[in-house]
Amino acid sequence: MVSLIEELEAREAAARVRVEELEAEIVELTARLVGEREVWSRLRVTRETVAQVLAELSGQDVAETASLREPVAAEEPVEPVVRVVGAVMVPHWREGLTTDVLPDVYRDIVEVIADASGPMQAKQMLPRIGLPAVTAKIEGTRGKLKRLVERGWLIEDQPGRFAPAHRGPGGESANSRNDKGSSL
Repeated sequence: MVSLIEELEAREAAARVRVEELEAEIVELTARLVGEREVWSRLRVTRETVAQVLAELSGQDVAETASLREPVAAEEPVEPVVRVVGAVMVPHWREGLTTDVLPDVYRDIVEVIADASGPMQAKQMLPRIGLPAVTAKIEGTRGKLKRLVERGWLIEDQPGRFAPAHRGPGGESANSRNDKGSSL
């Protein structure tokens, strides 16, 4: 006969295996979701740009091109788009570029850092972007932070501490605007 402790250990081991399988599925689905959001974002920006260019070339007013800007529902299911290896999903920062061009997770990271009172570490960001503070997530986020530094969106003022690289409108950093607003 199996003891109560042995039975509980067996059930615990089975539950741990199920949790690990589900976590692996979540990681895979999250990666697929990020890829599809990036494709969707690029297509949306492309459609809006084409509509704007067509309007400028034809001399039409904005109202006439509104139908080009409205998304069209697909009549049949759309096959998943294959991701292109080597495509730049995080563009290099340049004047006038907003965080809207970034994939969702990168946009969240930049916004959290912009709202912070000072430079942040990867492990400090995780709860703010809805991730558990486990080693794998910390390392993944650190990789994203480094990529944002390479592309000019953030700076690494001290090793492992990240801050906004650019000032907001009016020559003020987002943090100094927040500080002024709170002191009034």
